[in-house]
Amino acid sequence: MLGYVIRRILMLVPVFFAVSVVIFSMIHMLPGDPIENLLRVGSSPAQREALTAKYGLDRPLVEQYLLWMGNVLTGDLGTAIVQRRPVAQLVAQALPYSLTLGGLALCFSTVLGVVVGTIAASWRGSWLDQGLMGGVLFGSMLPNFWIGLLMILVFSVSLGWTPVSGARGWESLVLPVLTIGLGGTALVARVTRIAMIDTQGKDFVLLLHAKGVHPLTIQVRHVLRHALIPVVTILALRIGWILGGAVTVEVVFARPGLGSLLIKSLNQHDYPVVQASLLILAMAVMLGTLMGDLLQAAMDPRFRDSLT
Repeated sequence: MLGYVIRRILMLVPVFFAVSVVIFSMIHMLPGDPIENLLRVGSSPAQREALTAKYGLDRPLVEQYLLWMGNVLTGDLGTAIVQRRPVAQLVAQALPYSLTLGGLALCFSTVLGVVVGTIAASWRGSWLDQGLMGGVLFGSMLPNFWIGLLMILVFSVSLGWTPVSGARGWESLVLPVLTIGLGGTALVARVTRIAMIDTQGKDFVLLLHAKGVHPLTIQVRHVLRHALIPVVTILALRIGWILGGAVTVEVVFARPGLGSLLIKSLNQHDYPVVQASLLILAMAVMLGTLMGDLLQAAMDPRFRDSLT
């Protein structure tokens, strides 16, 4: 098991560097120049050259990448060119908002998905099963910004129940959490339903039925408990997806967070901030994948035995 953990961690190293190269290359291929946002009207070419040299943008791209990655590996994310503040400070201020939103959305989608999947599995093949699974599947097909805009029109503009935007109190979290959570419910519901149907055919479940144990007790205390193993595994895999969804929803609801910081920095062509924000999102996906694999190895005896 320990050897598997070490191998999985080492496999992330080349992935990390490959992703960093892609992020760095894509950002520097975008049209625009951060220096333009610093220059005043009437600035001379000499002033432009001085600013370009100050931030190292006159160096070859390979050298710029190596300098950036060397700083990242030592914990230095650099200084924002336009906002003129340490990137780590900007990210540290924005990230808690995104983590709070993403964490609440993950909890909501998990609870709702497990409930829907359990009900669908209990009434397998019925109109209730088809209706519930069809509904969550349809919801997962809609982009987050569509769901968000629809919720703003209904609950904020028409009914006036929640704030339209901002981060003022818990009321401002309701619609963003629902927007992200509804989109992620379908996967949890499908995995729960499939796992429960598979477990219902196991010998120990049939034995419990033969002993006369109440069906509800069997479903909740025995079937659901075994069916939650794959659900717990995919929760870790969805960490990066949830955080990415939070970035999109923050823009729709004008909430502070990593998404708002990323969009603002993209508009300003502030390379260090954009690079750091995207790298953090990519690392969240990679760490989520690693956690999912390790959880599967820890919770599934068949998978664990295959490693020995």
